[in-house]
Amino acid sequence: MRRLIANQELLLIGLMAVLLLAVSLKFPDFFGQQTLFNVLTASMVGMLFAVGVMLVVVSGGIDVSFLAVGILSAYATVKWASPDAGALSVFAISTAIGLGLGLINAAVVIIARTSVLIATLATSSIYLGAMFAFVGGEVISILPQSLQTLGSTHLITAKGAVRGTTSLNVLILVVIAVCILVWAFLRFTVAGRSVFAVGGDAEAASRAAISVPRIRMLVFAIAGAVAGLAGIISITLSGRADPTTFMGRELDTLAAVVLGGVAIAGGKGTVRGAVLGVLLISLVTASLVPLGIPTIWQRAAVGALLIGGILLQTTISRRQRIRPILDAPAPEVTNA
Repeated sequence: MRRLIANQELLLIGLMAVLLLAVSLKFPDFFGQQTLFNVLTASMVGMLFAVGVMLVVVSGGIDVSFLAVGILSAYATVKWASPDAGALSVFAISTAIGLGLGLINAAVVIIARTSVLIATLATSSIYLGAMFAFVGGEVISILPQSLQTLGSTHLITAKGAVRGTTSLNVLILVVIAVCILVWAFLRFTVAGRSVFAVGGDAEAASRAAISVPRIRMLVFAIAGAVAGLAGIISITLSGRADPTTFMGRELDTLAAVVLGGVAIAGGKGTVRGAVLGVLLISLVTASLVPLGIPTIWQRAAVGALLIGGILLQTTISRRQRIRPILDAPAPEVTNA
């Protein structure tokens, strides 16, 4: 199965190369550092969300509350932060709020014994409702000075003959660090390996002395913390806090995760695949304008990519005889 996942990741790289080449044949300036920086900048927040969602999906559930967690954590932090608050403290508070909301998600799933999808649909509505009711809904255009400074601090700048200059924000280093940490957690820790076991077969994992509730609690905590961090990074990069920023954007992240080879049935997936899925969607979006395709087709393009990813996973599942996620388990037969 690892080979199949690796092949799917190689397929994504190939698709990005073909798309980049096709657009560059018509617009030579498209192939260069500026496009790379634009795609990376557009993907930074999406990468973090995708990594968090990937963790939950690998553990055997589909989380749709990640955007609500991210915007509530970040918006509440900025709303109540003092103008002279330090960037580190603001980032830490938003991340901590996200972690707490993630633990609430886990508690609902574990106590109610319901599916992750249903539980996070409910908590997503609760989080958004609570934000508008108790925190506020107006756009905050004046951020703490530390965030303004961080948002304009660039790691590297590329100059182009046609499009002027394009810069890559220093926060890309934070995104890379988080991706590496999650990768190391899954690869080198017992808890990380247990995530795959729980997602593959929770009952078998329980019989193997793995505490399924603890693993799920840990997964949701990490996913919530990453979402809180993604939310505050988004606000920092945009220079404003808009509570409606992420509304209706769940499809992009879920599509990226599926495209990256993360099995929707759980038990399989990589950080690398999730990141590649985000990059592909960002590259597709960036290619629409130079190709003269109206931006209203962006949602259709993402939907088409999601269907393609699901079809590919269905093919893989059939070959490996993996039970589809929506199939009911076969009834037990007992001898009288």
